[in-house]
Amino acid sequence: MPEQHQNALCWFRRDLRSHDHAALYHALKNSRRVHCVFIFDSDILHQLTERSDRRVEFIWHSVHKLQQALENHGGGLIIRHGSAAAEIPALMEELNADALYFNHDYEPDALARDDLIRQQLQARNIACFSFKDQVIFEKNEVLTQDRRPYHVFTPYKNAWMKRLEPFFVKPYPVERYAAALAPSSSPMPSLEQLGFQATHLKQLPGMSGARTLLDGFLPRIAHYQEQRDFPAIRGTSRLSVHLRFGTVSIRELVRLALAHNNPGAQTWLNELIWREFYQMLLYHYPRVVNHAFKRQFDHIAWPGTEAHFTAWSEGRTGYPLVDAAMRQLNQTGTMHNRLRMVTASFLVKDLHVDWRRGERYFAQKLLDYDLAANNGGWQWSASTGCDAQPWFRIFNPITQSEKFDAEGEFIRRYVPELKNCAARFIHAPWKMPLAQQQANGILIGKDYPAPLVDHAAAREITLALFKAVSS
Repeated sequence: MPEQHQNALCWFRRDLRSHDHAALYHALKNSRRVHCVFIFDSDILHQLTERSDRRVEFIWHSVHKLQQALENHGGGLIIRHGSAAAEIPALMEELNADALYFNHDYEPDALARDDLIRQQLQARNIACFSFKDQVIFEKNEVLTQDRRPYHVFTPYKNAWMKRLEPFFVKPYPVERYAAALAPSSSPMPSLEQLGFQATHLKQLPGMSGARTLLDGFLPRIAHYQEQRDFPAIRGTSRLSVHLRFGTVSIRELVRLALAHNNPGAQTWLNELIWREFYQMLLYHYPRVVNHAFKRQFDHIAWPGTEAHFTAWSEGRTGYPLVDAAMRQLNQTGTMHNRLRMVTASFLVKDLHVDWRRGERYFAQKLLDYDLAANNGGWQWSASTGCDAQPWFRIFNPITQSEKFDAEGEFIRRYVPELKNCAARFIHAPWKMPLAQQQANGILIGKDYPAPLVDHAAAREITLALFKAVSS
């Protein structure tokens, strides 16, 4: 355990809560006084291309709520705007702090930043401690019998569950040591001062937002298994953004899933384990950020056109479920998980556009964007990742639409051009007789696009592309 320190700094990052917080707990327990800090990291913010970025606004509100929560416990939150690699060492010197505490991150850029800061502090004989917090198991904690990372989810899940014990989901009792919190706070910079503007955020931010969503989900958790794939209904927890920014504790969510112990809760727990599977893969194989996990698929020469990518990104492919999903993403920053698979499969296997372009587009737009999960999901859909399923698994956008939005309720919500389209034609409106198109005011090719490609023909091209590099 760390020795007793006089004046420690706890650095908040993607863990914006004041309870069940590993680094804060250890800092408070092992220090006489603990200052808390959050950095609006300019090295990250400068990479964002849009001034109206929902993620920045979500973080901004969540940081403000965190500051209020810490003040309610007798502490405070120092808020800075600048490069974390410079701001943290400077703040340590300013406060005469003798220890830094923070929670692990697993993304390559974050690891490099943390190593740089650690080296700077060690050169000044300042202690630096980091902890596991955003996952139940990390790095090398779940490995095969020959001490290698798992490449297939189901064996990983089984090993994960076998290793799970009550100790790993115990909450950190931060409140027990709250008397060590330093009451130092600083003014909250405005979004404009950070270089951004309000987006009229609809998602509930902060710890209170996470609690509201969780309280609303638990009465429905038993039905999660059968409802989670239907985008028109409220069948999911919608907690992904709160997991991304740590406004909810993963330990609490796993405890709740285990306590409910029904098929819905078990399926939800599977999704939480998928999240850790992708984090583990990113940690062990950082090359997946820019390359296919299955190296041979880096050699596919994707023939998709810029016009097709643009139509996909704007929701103008002529396939209603794909278009509705993309418009939902553009308008709200959210997308149902089933639709992430459908749209990704469509871009890669119907339009033959490199999966990395779609992955980057989602990275720009998703409020809950997480590098590991986004990359893992795209590589799964593109069949370039570590997946037990063969590359000839290709989603049919029409049958997916018929199965998961049978009456077209979700489609009509985001593709109002089709609001008068009968349910039997809404999944493939180009099949509607011309007279009915005219009667309903939906001329295909004029009021709504004709399909960019024929799915059956596109499928054959995809099979040939994969076969060419698999032999």
